[in-house]
Amino acid sequence: MKFVKTEALKVGMRLARPIYNRDGVLLYERNSKLTPQGIQSIKNFALIGMFILEPAEPVPPMTEEDIAFERYQTMTVYAVKEELAMILQTKKAPKIQFIASNVIKHYGRLDHRINFIQNLRSKEDFIYKHSVNTAILCAMIAHNMNATPEEQLETVLAALVHDIGKLTVSEGLLEKEELTEQEKVILQAAEIKGHEAVEMVFSSNPDIKRICAQSQKALSDFHSGIYNGTKLVKGAKILMVAELFDSMTAMSITGALESEVAAIRLLLERKDAFDEKVVGALIKSINLLRPGLAVELNTGEKGIVITANDEDILYPVVLSFLDNQVLDLGDRNTYGDLEIKDIMKTLDNRHVMDVEFLRENGYMIKEPEYAKIPPEEEEYIPGRDF
Repeated sequence: MKFVKTEALKVGMRLARPIYNRDGVLLYERNSKLTPQGIQSIKNFALIGMFILEPAEPVPPMTEEDIAFERYQTMTVYAVKEELAMILQTKKAPKIQFIASNVIKHYGRLDHRINFIQNLRSKEDFIYKHSVNTAILCAMIAHNMNATPEEQLETVLAALVHDIGKLTVSEGLLEKEELTEQEKVILQAAEIKGHEAVEMVFSSNPDIKRICAQSQKALSDFHSGIYNGTKLVKGAKILMVAELFDSMTAMSITGALESEVAAIRLLLERKDAFDEKVVGALIKSINLLRPGLAVELNTGEKGIVITANDEDILYPVVLSFLDNQVLDLGDRNTYGDLEIKDIMKTLDNRHVMDVEFLRENGYMIKEPEYAKIPPEEEEYIPGRDF
């Protein structure tokens, strides 16, 4: 799988990911072959590019829940974009409560972990995608912390609007990795202005602005190395963790910035900055090191996870590719400093799954029920090729 910019797309290339419109209607299925009309459609959508399958590459597995997650992300990003624009223009947000409640309905009441799939972000939409993903994470974390319905709703609302101030600064400033002191002042002023807009929209509930402001200040201090452990309200603690996790693992044209393992390791190590209960709730919300994941150890050795470790998520049982030895990384007396360095990934940040390998070696692993893939043998199926 590879990312191909729109201008480099060619007729006959196969899509690795489905495409939805703003209403969540499936426009193009996975494995669809590009036609001249399809390439023009992608240009009309203002997409910067697509994930494309290599010529002989099979379509990567996705469960129905994975597909529904991507569809939901797409629909909600459009809705949030319109609502944030409305807030900046009129200081009103007629649909924001509905959007937040819908996030909670879909992801704030789950009794299982999900695959948290990151979509590619462009400079035009990364704030909106970040806001949606952060809100989804907040909904799941709050649920696993047994937060009250009021606390959960306030936190999700704050997540949806917390970055609104950044929409008022130039794209060039947001894209810079290192800011000058003057640029930092400009960005900080924009964020404060955004929080003032949030305060006006939610004048009857000052806690939403408080969550946004506290989380923003704490993260800013953390990145500057001056965080002093200031007390935060529960919503700000949740938002801070969700925002950092999404930012670290977000997609760019070159791939993920960091893996989920790297993000979780940082959150766990910095107990001075991130609440342990919040981080624990995040770990209970998403799939991290589950059976079938291909991983690399800090020795350079590669293997596959065969049993998760619910007590210490970063130290599962691994089957080594080198000699088929079973390594229980949770047994620190035996394996000492041996640990997982990172997850082996595909380009689109999806886990490399090899459940069949485990079965061939005698390990009975329950495999998720994957969504059906359109057959490659057929030359044309209406609505598939485009």
